[in-house]
Amino acid sequence: MNYCSHCGKPVTHRIPTGDNRHRYVCDHCNRIHYENPRIVAGTIPVWGDRILLCRRAIEPRRGFWTLPAGFMENSETTLEAAVRETLEEAMADVTIDGLYTVLDVPHIDQVHMFFRATLTNGHYGAGEESLEAELFGLDEIPWEELAFPTIRETLEYFVRDKAENHFPVRLGDIRRKLGQ
Repeated sequence: MNYCSHCGKPVTHRIPTGDNRHRYVCDHCNRIHYENPRIVAGTIPVWGDRILLCRRAIEPRRGFWTLPAGFMENSETTLEAAVRETLEEAMADVTIDGLYTVLDVPHIDQVHMFFRATLTNGHYGAGEESLEAELFGLDEIPWEELAFPTIRETLEYFVRDKAENHFPVRLGDIRRKLGQ
């Protein structure tokens, strides 16, 4: 950030009085510009014993498989964002069955939230951000072609929990390993 979005004057990057983190501060109008984590919301859409995955048509990780998910918009709930993203990426209507995973990704300032969901009518397709959408059996998940660590972790939990038919809310974090 170079300029204040409130008054247009240059900003400095410093720890404001009474704070403990570096922030962009406008010394002209005294506005502090807070930057906070972004929320990614999505679903684990299920039809029978199969999970719907999308092959990404955009970067990052174009061509890799993912659960339908994306950034939450202003003025929507996490649940609304998850349902919207599922419709946009997989052209699928879902009924939400419950919150499932909340995974912090601190090295990229994100929180990923996935909801268990059921396809309402079994219809799906590839939305604008997907090359294709496909239902996979639990033993057919393309583990080596998954786009992101949060997708892998969520699906690993799901496969284990499906065997027990018990789906607790899972909390965790994905931390970048040193040297990566």
